Amino acid sequence: MATLVKDERIASDRWLLLEGGAARWLTVGEDGFVPDFPGEADLIAPLALLKVRGAELLGRAGRTGVVLEPHEDPAAIAETLDQLSLVAVRFPKFGDGRGYSSARLLRERYGYEGELRAVGDVLRDQVLFMKRSGFDSFSLRDDQDPGEAIAAFGEFSEQYQASNTQPQPLFRRRYAQGARAG
Repeated sequence: MATLVKDERIASDRWLLLEGGAARWLTVGEDGFVPDFPGEADLIAPLALLKVRGAELLGRAGRTGVVLEPHEDPAAIAETLDQLSLVAVRFPKFGDGRGYSSARLLRERYGYEGELRAVGDVLRDQVLFMKRSGFDSFSLRDDQDPGEAIAAFGEFSEQYQASNTQPQPLFRRRYAQGARAG
């Protein structure tokens, strides 16, 4: 089971990912009904399921989240972001960087302020850059050491580029310090 790192600490994960994709939750069973969602549980649903059964998911007592696959556009959930407690963005493999763009769009264009979680092939070497893109929780791959991942957040004392966590690039921060001193 993957270890969750949230706010630069190991955290317990109360969220339940609806496994089997949307198909299991959209298929009529032997009794003639589609399965009910657990009412009190915090559920992460695939985007396709949220589109079809969103009213049921969002109307439950438990919190609702969605998982975005790399090919899915964050614009698809823009209208429901204020109702989602968590957005998980899947990284299917180390070299797939589309999730970074999704995170930036969710935070900067759509103003999402809830939990933004990186899931899938999440490695220690990525967490600092993921955080700078807007992620605040990370479901580490099983073979990753959570202590090492947490240490990665403090690996660099300064970054040159602007980011979600530091909107001003280094040259502007230094210029502002010089202007105040002089």
